[in-house]
Amino acid sequence: MATPRPSPLLAGPSSAAAAPARQVTMRMFHGDVSLGEAEVFPIKPGPDGALPFPSNEIRVSHLSPASERCPPLAILQTIAPFSVRCKLQAKTLPLNPSIHRLYLTCFNEYKSAVVVVGDEELHLVAMPSKAVNVPCFWCCSVRAGLYASSVGMLNLRCLAIVFDLDETLIVANTVASFERRIGDLSHKMEAVDDPGRVAVMSAEIKRYIEDRALLKEFIDKDTVTDNGRIVAAQKEEVQPIGTQDRLLRPVIRLLERNAILTRINPEIRDTSVFVKLRPAWEDLRSYLTAKGRKRFEVYVCTMAERDYALEIWRLLDPEANLISLNNISERVVCVKPDSSKSLQHVFKNGGCHPKMAMVIDDRLKVWDEKDQPRVHVVPAYAPYYAPQAENANAVPVLCVARNVACNIRGGFFREFDENLLKKVFELLYENELLDLPYAPDVGDYLVCEDTNFVPTNKDPAPIPEGMSGAEVEKRLNGRAHQVDQKQISSSTPIPEGMSGAEVEKRLNGRAHQVDHKQISSSTRLSDDVRVAPRGNLAGSNVESNGGSLPITPLLFVSVLQEIGRLCNSKVEFRSTVSSTGKSTQFSVEVLFSNEKVGSGTGKTREEAQVQAAEKALQNLQSNYLSFVAPMAGVLNKDTSKSPGGGNGFLEDDIDSDGDTSMKELSGTTPIVDRLSSVISLLRELCVEDQHVVFRDEVQNPGSAINEEYHFQVELAGQILGIGIGANRDFAKLQAAEEALRFLETTTDPQIKKHLRPIRCS
Repeated sequence: MATPRPSPLLAGPSSAAAAPARQVTMRMFHGDVSLGEAEVFPIKPGPDGALPFPSNEIRVSHLSPASERCPPLAILQTIAPFSVRCKLQAKTLPLNPSIHRLYLTCFNEYKSAVVVVGDEELHLVAMPSKAVNVPCFWCCSVRAGLYASSVGMLNLRCLAIVFDLDETLIVANTVASFERRIGDLSHKMEAVDDPGRVAVMSAEIKRYIEDRALLKEFIDKDTVTDNGRIVAAQKEEVQPIGTQDRLLRPVIRLLERNAILTRINPEIRDTSVFVKLRPAWEDLRSYLTAKGRKRFEVYVCTMAERDYALEIWRLLDPEANLISLNNISERVVCVKPDSSKSLQHVFKNGGCHPKMAMVIDDRLKVWDEKDQPRVHVVPAYAPYYAPQAENANAVPVLCVARNVACNIRGGFFREFDENLLKKVFELLYENELLDLPYAPDVGDYLVCEDTNFVPTNKDPAPIPEGMSGAEVEKRLNGRAHQVDQKQISSSTPIPEGMSGAEVEKRLNGRAHQVDHKQISSSTRLSDDVRVAPRGNLAGSNVESNGGSLPITPLLFVSVLQEIGRLCNSKVEFRSTVSSTGKSTQFSVEVLFSNEKVGSGTGKTREEAQVQAAEKALQNLQSNYLSFVAPMAGVLNKDTSKSPGGGNGFLEDDIDSDGDTSMKELSGTTPIVDRLSSVISLLRELCVEDQHVVFRDEVQNPGSAINEEYHFQVELAGQILGIGIGANRDFAKLQAAEEALRFLETTTDPQIKKHLRPIRCS
């Protein structure tokens, strides 16, 4: 139960309300219990302001779930922005005590009174007032079921993540798809004169042949011979889903090859598939389930056949930690190959709002245009074309995806806590619709990340690998999917992962083609530059010139992240959005080990981020690295290992427990030791998801002629302490100690809500 708030009715008895003049009197019920009468005021004039209550009565069916930390209006503004339909207040005479009890229950326990109208819910939100002394509410509309699922996610600081399967997390092949790939490559190789390209294509064919041989042995004998060792299939029980019968599937897991052999339909051997898992999946999965805290609700959206998709996900999540067996049927969503994917379809049962979801997929255009800003595009997984490409990355592709998810979650809930929540607490019944604050959107925080994807040869990028859902569906019926090789031109190979409609378009020359430019193996290119899902950033166009690439502004971001990795220091981009009239301004700050080292503004988030990264690099070049390196212990660490236990992940900036605002410093002086202790005390005072930030307030650190350093400590954007000293350590210590004294004695409610409650012994 939420902590009771002070009485929301601030005024003395009065009948004057700052509300629209045209009101309607309606009877109000909670179930069958009469609550008296209420005056209802529409928000919009004219026909658009029609009141949503049927039969001119307000019948509350139930109360919403109690919220621990988020008032109902903040939740509703997040999942249904500006959805206030009307305002209502109890009639002064006679005032029914039942409506007063309902009002206080909703206000103090962070609940709303719910009126169900068809597939819509009308939430009556108890509002404080400065003009009236009777219960008053705002009425907001939202899709049925969405509020109940969202209140838990927002209280737990949880978002949704949607995964594609084929060529994003795995590549799967049947014997038929192996043979088609081998045939296509062999036919294409006949027309190639370059010995280097012939050698590359021959090696790719050899890899296909090796895995095809293993799959054939699995089909014939339920065993495989791997490096002279015979491995037998294990019968794995598949828990029934819905009306599905219990299944025992033969499965062989080849951990060293990062591969699994399984049989979609145990009764039909031709449905056997060879599945290659993308490297670092275990790392990404561990992040999603670390410490038992749910950071993301997981969904799958694929164009594959359903039984195939369910089995692939079972292999990826064998213990059902990401998606429980109770939710699997609605969380794994299959769409037809000739249709678009959409978050609205994924969440058709009201599990989440699209604004609170991100997508990880290897293709952008398969998603509805309105969802594309929320898609993190990864390079298509191509284990046969370029098997060493994933291992050549400084940070694996799925580790980059983890970093992106971490940054999105941090940015989203920082905006939610520091902007939306703060302003919602200030709203009164008399406020207007336009006084509601901006609601965060996952698409606002999808910042640039460098996948460092380096192909190992100079061949054009591969066509999609694996098999399509249509093939699986036919083979489940015992009919092997055959492709007439005579219809396929040697210059236009057909990807196995394409649907029949896509094949027909390609054969007719109408398929969409992507111009894969030649990339030198010595050049690392940002994924955002190669895929360009957000449009072109000024000055970031890449022009191929003999296999080399010019320096682009987005490389500032990549270089900055690489410096953080080598220094074993956390690099964090914090972004905010401000809107004035029709223009939107984006601001980005760069924090290096929780110290502000650069900032930038722009009309787009990418523009602001690049500007901030460039300024941060200038500051680091001047004098920051000489300070950070000894304190971070760089000289005593293996620089080949990335932070976070060598997995290449950035530290999660909104976790508790293992999450730290600043790495504990290995003391070399009494000042450093004292600073470490004070920082630990500050950390212990703050609730989870909140941490203090040290900011260097010197505009140009490199020109500190007087050897004077200025630091300030902030919590949730408010300054707690300021320090000035002849060196960085002393200035930071002075600011930290002042902040500690302030937090231990403050009575400011805006500060205390970010602190842990004091436990009485």
